[in-house]
Amino acid sequence: MSRHVAIVTDSTAYLPPRTMERHGITAVPLTVVLGDQALEEGTEISARSLALALQKRRSVTTSRPSSETFAAAYRAAAGRGVTGIVSLHLSAEFSGTYDAALLAAREAPVPVRVVDTGMVAMALGFCALAAAETAEAGGTLDEVVAATEKRAAGTSAYFYVDTLEYLRRGGRIGAAQALLGSALAVKPLLELEGGRIELREKVRTASKAIARLEEIAADRAGAGPVDIAVHHLSAPDRAAALADRLRARVPGLADLHVSEVGAVIGAHTGPGLLGVVVSAR
Repeated sequence: MSRHVAIVTDSTAYLPPRTMERHGITAVPLTVVLGDQALEEGTEISARSLALALQKRRSVTTSRPSSETFAAAYRAAAGRGVTGIVSLHLSAEFSGTYDAALLAAREAPVPVRVVDTGMVAMALGFCALAAAETAEAGGTLDEVVAATEKRAAGTSAYFYVDTLEYLRRGGRIGAAQALLGSALAVKPLLELEGGRIELREKVRTASKAIARLEEIAADRAGAGPVDIAVHHLSAPDRAAALADRLRARVPGLADLHVSEVGAVIGAHTGPGLLGVVVSAR
């Protein structure tokens, strides 16, 4: 069936390149500013390089794509013959990416529907996959947007960080601000709620926090069917072990992805991040 709707997302979806290629998904890169260097996520800076820079306490900030970058992506999609575009992005609470996409959509050669998913990482990635699968089945713009919103509503993300310092520096700690002062004496479990980072629980040790993260994710998954993603930054063994335990605990598991987050999210969480995304099918 001919495909009429193109899917555009951003680099914080952290979809595997082969998956993006197979589904025809375009990811517009955000930028990491390392000292005086502006580097595109995914092509010019790796998670490993970012982690080393953070450990050396180098200045690291992030920046949204320009509206012209989005405009170029929309023109390229239109040039492939599609009649509409769904452009879905990380939470507008975290970044001006959504606003840049909206600005570019006004001048696009075909209709563009811009969606603030309220998500990030594979929570966003699962939404992009749902959109692409609906588009591949011949869905209209409205149907693709509806599929995106449905997937977002059924997706939850929880994560553990070794320290809140990186979130504090980036101003993205949201309601977890209440932890500051005593924050470093506990290990916080955080979650995405309403497009913001919120405190879920405070746990005394890293091992107990990771065990609790596993329990929360398994409870959220229930009997499925669900897709799960386990994310990390500089903690591959920890992530692989958690993924193995979830694989054994979740009877309705469909797909399980294990991946390191990219430099943009890593800049705000720091090394040691461990996250779980649970997305109902």
